[in-house]
Amino acid sequence: MKHNQPATKYRYYDFIMVAFVTVLLISNIASSAKIIDWGVSIFGLRLAFDAGTILFPLSYIFGDVLTEVYGYRRGRRVIWMGFFCSGLMSLVLWIVGKMPAESGWAGAVGMERYNLILGGVSSGAIVLASMTAYWAGEFSNSYILAKMKIATQGRWLWTRTIGSTLVGEGIDTTIFISIATILGVAGFSEAIWLNLIVTNYIFKCGIEALMTPVTYVVVNFLKRAENSDYYDYDTDFNPFLISAGIK
Repeated sequence: MKHNQPATKYRYYDFIMVAFVTVLLISNIASSAKIIDWGVSIFGLRLAFDAGTILFPLSYIFGDVLTEVYGYRRGRRVIWMGFFCSGLMSLVLWIVGKMPAESGWAGAVGMERYNLILGGVSSGAIVLASMTAYWAGEFSNSYILAKMKIATQGRWLWTRTIGSTLVGEGIDTTIFISIATILGVAGFSEAIWLNLIVTNYIFKCGIEALMTPVTYVVVNFLKRAENSDYYDYDTDFNPFLISAGIK
C-alpha cells in the first residue's frame, strides 16, 4: 500500500464526498423540523434529541473513513465542501422564503408552514449554530484520528474512530445546542439544554460504536481498492489550507 504518496486518481473518493455532504444537508433540515422524544430516560435524563441526530453520526463515520484512507488533507477538502454546501442551502431557502408566494399555494400550504420547517434551516440562529458546531467538530475529529493513527502505527482502528468521535461529537453537540439555546431557537430552551446535550452525545457516540464493524469493512475495502493507506507525517493541519498538497 502507498504511504504518504497521494494517488493521481481515486475510484471512490468522490462517492464518499457526495454521501458525506448528502448526510449533512439532510441532517440540517431534519434538525430544524422536529424534536424527537422516545419516552425513555437515561440516568434520569429524557432521551430527546433533534431529528437530525438520527442521521448526522454517519457524517463522522464518513469523516473517519476519509482521514483513515485518504489522509487529513483530502478529508479537510470534503469538510469544507460540506460547509459551503450547507451555507448555499441555507441561503437558497432564505431567498425562497422571502419571495412572494403564489395565491393557490399560499392558501393550501402557507408561509407559516414553510417557515416552521424550512425557515428554520435558513434562520440566522440555526445557520450559525449548525455551521460553527460542524466546522469545529469535524476538524477536531479528523485531526485527532490522523494523530492517533501515527501514534498507534496504524493499529487498533477502533480506538481512533471511537476516540476521535468522542471528542468531535462532544464539541459539535455542545456548540450547536448551546448556540441554539442562547439565540432562542424553537425547541431549544435552558430547561432542556443539558438533557439535549447528554442524550444527543450518548446517541451519536453509540451509533459510532455500533457501526465500528461496518467501518472496518469499508476502510479495509477502500485501502485495497484505492491502494492507499495514508499517514499524515508531514501534514500541515491548518484547517484553512483547503487545497494545499492536493494533486
